[in-house]
Amino acid sequence: MQLRFSPQDRARWDDFCNKIVARNERFTELLANYLNRTPRLISARMVKNLAVECALPEDTAFRVLLAAAIGLDTLANTEDKELEQRYLIPSLHRLDPKDWKRDAYLTTIDFPVASTGGWAFCTGQYAPYEPFVCGLPELTGEGREIPRLGYFTSRFTFPAVRENGVEWMAVKPSEIATMRAPLEQARGKTVAFGLGLGYFAFHASQKSEVTELIVVERDQTVIDLFRRYLLPQFPHREKIRLVKADAFAFAANDLPQGKADFAFVDLWHDQSDGLPLYLQMRRLEALCPTTEFAYWIEPILLSALRGMVLDRILDDGPGEVRSFDEARALLTDAYLRSLAPKIQKIEK
Repeated sequence: MQLRFSPQDRARWDDFCNKIVARNERFTELLANYLNRTPRLISARMVKNLAVECALPEDTAFRVLLAAAIGLDTLANTEDKELEQRYLIPSLHRLDPKDWKRDAYLTTIDFPVASTGGWAFCTGQYAPYEPFVCGLPELTGEGREIPRLGYFTSRFTFPAVRENGVEWMAVKPSEIATMRAPLEQARGKTVAFGLGLGYFAFHASQKSEVTELIVVERDQTVIDLFRRYLLPQFPHREKIRLVKADAFAFAANDLPQGKADFAFVDLWHDQSDGLPLYLQMRRLEALCPTTEFAYWIEPILLSALRGMVLDRILDDGPGEVRSFDEARALLTDAYLRSLAPKIQKIEK
């Protein structure tokens, strides 16, 4: 786009790109490298030793170790110190296992060890002081994207389902936290796209406001495992109807006829594969004007879209942006949600 900024707005834009956007990208990259490559590098013994040696609370000792482990030199580099203060500290939260183990799904379901074909029910775990993304990021008014990280100080186990050895769904803090908002919205005739371990279906069917729940799943093996081992344990299984179908075909052909009140879409593994599927379903919303849609980890997907829009603003393609405030408005979640249904394809 052509930036038709006044000199004052140009200075504000350059400052925003250099001090906010660049720091967002750097912290995200440092954190992703650690979480993807060495999430268990810091042990409980390391934390306890540093806490004793330096007379620090263990939470502070862990944060100091984590800052160094992801590559921040907080003593010699002022930008790294800022990343610690503005990103790492507000993002990091010690979790109490009891707060998550009391979830009704976990206290109700006797989770089996079973497998069929390439799918298997299994158990996953977090090691002590293994950080993980837990919840949705915070987008501050100035444009900083602050992730939400959690960790436990003791080993934490959780049920999971894997396809050919790859974890596809797990009932762990990140999934529990990111399901809360759509579960609050569920009502009337609800359609869930994606079955997994039935976590959404379990809690939605518990709600008196939900009268019927249709779960659309394309994989027959997943349906069979769920129907055999998990569904019989659901207190309100009479509300649930399983439909084997492609989600997008169902949304295009069946959902407009069914007059659902609410639809929850959870078809992706994480943000790495989610954006194209999210955009595809957003285009189909127009066929169902009376249905309210919600999307799993939508703010994280919008963050990926934000990066694409920012690249478009920075290039010299068609279109004009005439002020700093106009450019910032193009990066808000509200604008990105309105833009998403209009995107026909993602340019590579």
